[in-house]
Amino acid sequence: MKVQELASAIRERGVAPLYLVCGEEDCLRDQALATITASVLGPEEPAAGGNGLEAFNCDLLYGDECDASEILACAGEASVFAARRLLIVKATEKLPAREGEILLPYLKAPSDSTTLVFMAAKLDGRLKFSQAVSKHAVVVDCSSLYENQLPAWIRAEAGKAGVRLNEEAVLLLADLASSLRTLPGGSLYLIRRELEKLAVFVPAGAVAGPADVETVRGGEAGASVFDLAAAIGAQDRGRALRILARNLEAGEAPVRILGSLAWQYRQIWKVKELLRQGRGEAETARLLRLQPFKVKEFVGRFPDAHLREAFRLFGETDSRLKGGSATAPALVLESLVLSLCWLGKESGLSPHYS
Repeated sequence: MKVQELASAIRERGVAPLYLVCGEEDCLRDQALATITASVLGPEEPAAGGNGLEAFNCDLLYGDECDASEILACAGEASVFAARRLLIVKATEKLPAREGEILLPYLKAPSDSTTLVFMAAKLDGRLKFSQAVSKHAVVVDCSSLYENQLPAWIRAEAGKAGVRLNEEAVLLLADLASSLRTLPGGSLYLIRRELEKLAVFVPAGAVAGPADVETVRGGEAGASVFDLAAAIGAQDRGRALRILARNLEAGEAPVRILGSLAWQYRQIWKVKELLRQGRGEAETARLLRLQPFKVKEFVGRFPDAHLREAFRLFGETDSRLKGGSATAPALVLESLVLSLCWLGKESGLSPHYS
């Protein structure tokens, strides 16, 4: 089930004795754990520590720091003045295979007085433990949200943060989340932090727009990844390098800039394919946040040969940034931007120099 379905499932069927909270999004895993914790210990009780009964009825273990005997011992303890106790095993993917196999009998017949929550970014499906826990536990999917799911999540989180967003701001944050989804731990915590900053920045009663989003991110107008792609498409090397420099000076990580640019290029390719299928400019404009009459002119600056070579360069640049030879990440990105600008010659447009 999805995280947003968990609370209603618990209300309808009660708390289960076994949960597997699995997926690459740290934020979603923590949301799922908070829901389970509130259901077992009460809404006022933290997941661990504190001054109440939760100190007696909750244990937190880590897969790379415990063994099966410790998990079984904690799971077998009696609750103190409560119907259930909570046992959380984080980093379950790091639990050795032999320890996981010792837990197999418990997974088939878990304690009725303990809720055992296994948490992992990803499990090895070849292991007996992974197969058994997926079969016997309630599995909560915390994988990255699809692009069409992001706006609803952002609106819900904005409501919790106490900030109102217009549709353009929602789409801008959704674009940012999509471009950063491959980061370790996912992108949703980053988006939540942006919403928290917006809640402080935007006056009470006001509606936040794209300019507010860019301001709290520390960026400058005209320095977004779309602006960078537009400068590349126009072969405006001077402007492209200035936009890159602004982002680096603002503290953007080089790998993050590369990921955002590659994501923008995927959007361009997607729009070109949709246009080939006969879809209209109005339908495709939303993907690029452009006015419909500008779509064909913009994507026309990126011939297929340019896009294919660009993705080869993205892979090469990613290796250089993550490899030991990346002593000057700024120079690596500058080289990429200049190479992409030269590719624009195939569009038949006159280059710009500024």
